Amino acid sequence: MTTPEQNQSAGRPRGILASAKRIAAHASSLARLERELVRSELQRKGGTLAAGTAVGVAAGVLALFALGFGLAAVAAALALVVDWWLALLIVFLALVLLVVALGLLARSLLRRGTPLAPEQAIEEARLTSEALRGTRAG
Repeated sequence: MTTPEQNQSAGRPRGILASAKRIAAHASSLARLERELVRSELQRKGGTLAAGTAVGVAAGVLALFALGFGLAAVAAALALVVDWWLALLIVFLALVLLVVALGLLARSLLRRGTPLAPEQAIEEARLTSEALRGTRAG
């Protein structure tokens, strides 16, 4: 067993103040290490997200080219039955109809989603506050 004199001679200060200082130093060191861990983890995840985004953009560009070649194949197949200009016109009109239908659907969805205020939550909060005040009419 060590005596207080041996603890002091070993370079360990005694007392509550010294312990509090050691605890504060350890907490500071732990917080610094946690910040470094967060920074390195965010850098790693950021790099992974950037790579994923780049691959996604490349896939989107290739999908656009694939769609173009697919539509060209449809037009070429139609050209076996009708003239080239008519085949291209048919594919063009089909695309225009698809764009119009998708545009109308998008407009309908956007109108249904606006305004962005959470109307049901606001109404529930109003009813709750009235009930708590005891002034609920009904």
